[in-house]
Amino acid sequence: MFGYVMASVKELSYDAKNRYTAVYCGICRQIRERSSQAARLSLSYDMAFLALLLMSLYEPEETTGERACNLHPLKPRPWVDNEYIRYAADMNVYLAYYNALDDYEDERRLLSKAAMGLLKTSCDPIPEQYPRQCAAIEACIARLSQLEQENCPNPDECAACFGQLMGEILVYREDLWAPTLRQLGMALGRYIYLADAAIDYRRDKKKNRYNPFLAMDTGEDWPRWEQYLVMAMGRCTDYYERLPLVQDKDILDNILYSGVWVEYRRRQRALKVPREEVND
Repeated sequence: MFGYVMASVKELSYDAKNRYTAVYCGICRQIRERSSQAARLSLSYDMAFLALLLMSLYEPEETTGERACNLHPLKPRPWVDNEYIRYAADMNVYLAYYNALDDYEDERRLLSKAAMGLLKTSCDPIPEQYPRQCAAIEACIARLSQLEQENCPNPDECAACFGQLMGEILVYREDLWAPTLRQLGMALGRYIYLADAAIDYRRDKKKNRYNPFLAMDTGEDWPRWEQYLVMAMGRCTDYYERLPLVQDKDILDNILYSGVWVEYRRRQRALKVPREEVND
C-alpha cells in the first residue's frame, strides 16, 4: 500500500536530490542499526517524506556522513541522522510488520510470513517508545481487516480508517502543531488508500479479493476515482501550507504537488489505462 508518497526526482535540483537521497539512506542506515539488514528491504520512500516533514518543522541538529553499504558497495553514499530519521526508521519497521501480517492473513503468502518472521523481534521494543502510534497502526489494520471481511461498499470508510493511521504517525509529539499534522496525515492517508485501491482494482477483481471500488459495484471508473484523489490531496496540501516550513520545503513541495501524481500516473501507464479515462 505504501510507495506513493515520493519525489519526482528528475524535477529536483542537484542539491535537493542529494539531500533527498541522504535522508532516505539515513533511514535505511538506522533500520539496519535498530533492526536488521533484512529489514532494510522494507524501506519505503513514504518514510523519507515523514522524516523531511518533521525535520523541516522542528529543525533538529543533524549528524551527516558518507558510507558504502551492502546495497550500494561501490560508492559511498551520503546519509543524515537525527531523532526524526530514527523515528521514521521505527515507524517503517512497525508498519512493514503489520502490512506483512495483513497480507498473510488475506492470501497466506509464504513471502509475507517470512517477512513477519524477520521483523517481529525488531518490532517488540517499538511500542514502548511510541505507544500511541503503534496502537493506531494495530487498530487500523484490525479495522481494515473487519471492513474487508464485511465487503464494505463505502471507500470513504476504509480510506478514513487508513487516514487515522497516517494522522497518528505524522504526529511525533502532542504540541502546537499536532492538530495540523494530524489532519494533514489523515488526508494523505486517504489519498494513499484510494490510489492503491484504484491501481489494484483489476488485479483484485481477477483474484476475487476485496477492493472498495469493486464492492461499490459501479465498474472501472478512473475519472470518478481521480476526483476522490484530487479532493484528498487538496485537503492534504491545505493543511501542509499552514505549517511554518522552510528547510527542505522545495523537496516537500515536489513530493506533494508533483511526485505523488507522477508515481500514480506511472502505475496507471503500467496498467495501460486508456488516455481518455485519465484526467491530465
